[in-house]
Amino acid sequence: MFAQLHNRYEALLNKNNFVTDLLATVEEKTGIKKKYIASGVLSLISLYLLFGYGASLLCNLIGFVYPAYLSIKAIESKKKEDDTQWLTYWVVYGFFSIAEAFSDIFLSWFPFYYAGKCLFLVWCMAPVTWNGSAILYYRVVRPVFLRHQATLDSVVNNLSDKAKNMADTVTKEAVNQALKNDKNQ
Repeated sequence: MFAQLHNRYEALLNKNNFVTDLLATVEEKTGIKKKYIASGVLSLISLYLLFGYGASLLCNLIGFVYPAYLSIKAIESKKKEDDTQWLTYWVVYGFFSIAEAFSDIFLSWFPFYYAGKCLFLVWCMAPVTWNGSAILYYRVVRPVFLRHQATLDSVVNNLSDKAKNMADTVTKEAVNQALKNDKNQ
């Protein structure tokens, strides 16, 4: 099993992308092999997530920056599959963020919470067939959404109508006040 993981790690480091190009540049300048540099950086990140101050920020950056970058690339590509993959990630990320907003005050006190959260987010964005966001979307989010879609559509339409009416009222009032101030001057 470890040999298989090691081979996958080596293959990942030999792919051509921004991170591996950066690692190659650092390897060239320092003489340290990129697999050792990558392992050191991953170890530091892991230790920081376990014991560091501000682990929440680091975890949120990991869960946001890489997926945001790949989402922009997906928007710019012609393929639909990558759009679907990243939209699925953001839906699950949104549900997770809402749930976490209510539970974070308790969960953050658990040892290694941010390391676990970071592992969860990496699982959700991982480019594998057992991707966490796809599993959670198709097994949890989608069935609940389909069961309550009519109610949700009604609520969204009602809120949209109210927001449009409020915007119209505020705009008319602002125009009336501007005209009234113009007359007085």
